[in-house]
Amino acid sequence: MASLFDTLQAQAFRAGIEGRTKESQKWFKKKVQELSIPSRQKILRDSALKRTGTEIRGNMYMYFYDPKLKKELPYYDRFPLSIIVDPAPGGFYGLNLHYLNYNVRARFLDDLMGLGPANPRENSRLRKIRYNLLKGTRKYKEFKPCFKHYLGKHVKSQFALVPMTEWEIAIFLPIEQFKKKSKTAVWQESLKIARR
Repeated sequence: MASLFDTLQAQAFRAGIEGRTKESQKWFKKKVQELSIPSRQKILRDSALKRTGTEIRGNMYMYFYDPKLKKELPYYDRFPLSIIVDPAPGGFYGLNLHYLNYNVRARFLDDLMGLGPANPRENSRLRKIRYNLLKGTRKYKEFKPCFKHYLGKHVKSQFALVPMTEWEIAIFLPIEQFKKKSKTAVWQESLKIARR
């Protein structure tokens, strides 16, 4: 199977779309909506992503997750798209961008990219990202509903590392898998949490 990420990047190049602009966000969002999106399992095996058993701060990953306290949680995402923030007891803290609607997600990611290199490459990551930085700056208020503690024993697949050059595509893929509430209901709740 041809890489979904490579296909979209090639189409953007042919269309003259410059990355990380308002125009590119609109273009990728529209193109992703037009596509037939493969299953989550196939996306994890996409050749543009690197499968790994470990997570590194500042990188973005996709993976399957089965929460320990899922009976108590009001809702949760079984297929997070997380930027790793810090190590945590038994696992890690991550920003699961699926908790934000596509437009807010794009704006938030754009703000976060200010913590990364000016010209991202495939192996670039957000080296400066830390909880204290996110918490201490009003600019990153959208982190509140996204900030989650993930337990390593409850990750149910390998991590699929999303290269920074593919983040703009990954955020628009409709691959969130919320349980107990619809994504629309989760996104409305997230907006309320971010405004507090």
